[in-house]
Parts: sequence; C-alpha cells; structure tokens
Amino acid sequence: MSSPNASASALGRLVDAYFRFLKVAIAILLMLMVVLVFGNVALRYGFNSSITVSEEVSRWFFVWMTFLGALIALREHGHIGVDALVSRFGPFGKRVCLAISQALMIYVCWLLLKGSWAQTMINMSVQAPSSGWSMGYFYGVGLVFAGTAIPLLLYDLFRTVSGRVGEHELIAVKGSDDQPHADPSEPGAAGAAKR
Repeated sequence: MSSPNASASALGRLVDAYFRFLKVAIAILLMLMVVLVFGNVALRYGFNSSITVSEEVSRWFFVWMTFLGALIALREHGHIGVDALVSRFGPFGKRVCLAISQALMIYVCWLLLKGSWAQTMINMSVQAPSSGWSMGYFYGVGLVFAGTAIPLLLYDLFRTVSGRVGEHELIAVKGSDDQPHADPSEPGAAGAAKR
C-alpha cells in the first residue's frame, strides 16, 4: 500500500506535467496565430489573396490562449490585485479575507462552468462561418478553465482554512511594490534609482 506522501508526490508531478502541457499549448497557439495573421497580411499585400479562415481561427486561438494563460496565473498567484486594505489586517483578518475571496472565485468559476456547459451543448451542432468547425469548441474553453480552476481554488481554500498557508501567502495578489528594491548602499544602485 502506498503512503500518503507518495500519493501526494505523484499527484503533484501530474499537476506539474498538466501545467507544463498548458504552457506548451499556449506557445503553439501563439505561434499559429502569428503564422496565420502574418501569412494573411503577406498574401493580401503581396498576392491580392488571403487565408479565408485566418481571422476566425486566430480569434479562437487568442481566446483559448487567454483562458489557458489565466489558469497558469491562477496557479502561480500572478493576477493583479489591490491589497491596500487587506495588508493592514493582522494574520487572522488576512486569512478570513483570503478564504472569502477564494470562496467567491469558486462560485464564479462554478457559474462559468454551468454557462459554458450550456453554451457548448447548444452550439455543438452550429458551424463557424469560415472554418466550419463546431462552435462548441469555442465555448468549450470555459469548461477547461473552470474545470481546472475549481480544484485549484478548492485546494487553496482548504490550505487557507486548515492553517497550512504561511503568513507571507495570506495576501493572494502581488503588486509592483512587491518587487525587490535596490539597496542604496550597493554600487550602481544610485543609477538604478534614477531610472
């Protein structure tokens, strides 16, 4: 029988592999967007022709890339936020605010999951005008996003409520003020501060 630590380690490796796959998928979507848009522009100006599906497919790729990138930012706690009020609270107040924000995000993701499921089912038989692809694939990105975000947020909420979140993690957003500042006593810091 495997130990709980071994199971958690295997699950952690699986989650890491999934997010590496998402990063590769984003890179591929970006590359395909560049090829389609640049190719279309070159064909229009150089040969008075175009790729018929370029605009539509590029738009689809952009939407998928945005949602997948938001998942990566969610996992890395990289979204922009305002912490002016929360940073003034003590550890307990910060923990309560973090738990409330995570619960609200879970609820919003649940609404997105329900709405995306309905739109995907409604549009599965509808064909896109240029490509002829099912419009269900366009709306399916909401299913992928919410289906991944909800477990991530539930895990973060569990860590918050159970006290497993360190004090430095109690503010879920990172602002530009969180960047390390140059020490004025270090050489070259004066020039960096003037910039």
